[in-house]
Amino acid sequence: MPNVLLLLVYIISLATPSKPPKTYPIGQIKTNMGEVLFWLYDETPNHKASFMKLANQNYWDTLTFNRVIKNFVAQGGCPDTPAGFADSPYLLKPEFRPAIRHIYGAVGAGRDNNPQMLSAGCQFYIVQNKKGEHRLDDKFTVFGQVFKGMEVIDAIVAVKTDTTDTPLSPIKLDINVINLTAPELAKLGYVVK
Repeated sequence: MPNVLLLLVYIISLATPSKPPKTYPIGQIKTNMGEVLFWLYDETPNHKASFMKLANQNYWDTLTFNRVIKNFVAQGGCPDTPAGFADSPYLLKPEFRPAIRHIYGAVGAGRDNNPQMLSAGCQFYIVQNKKGEHRLDDKFTVFGQVFKGMEVIDAIVAVKTDTTDTPLSPIKLDINVINLTAPELAKLGYVVK
């Protein structure tokens, strides 16, 4: 009788579909200098959704890190011109959060000097200053945090640039959203809270 019961439990377990493990969307930037991975904050839902939408449309995959400044940021996406951002597909309302600051590795949304502090949908930057860039807090939206690959960003901001801080050799972007489980993230050094 116990064998029949075990067989019955086994058959029921085969018939019951197992729930797939929960995954988390992670920003991925691949360059010829290496890969960068970053957490996308749920606390900034519009910027997170915008990043995921443009990444899934391969929007950035013909663009570059167009402005890199050591001890400040590596910036990419649509060109930042004196007249503002060229070719941004749309603008986003700010999502400033007191708990999310411009620390080393923060991923933020670029903007021009518009009075509403609207972010350019296409422009992003990664804070490379190890002390952070707190003068940008509550002026620019932070929507992510690098947890793997800051050595790549450190190398990117160290390349030779022209007078507009544009790298002399273009650093092309390949931006994606990858879905990882909590154990996969833990192996990469990020613990899901």
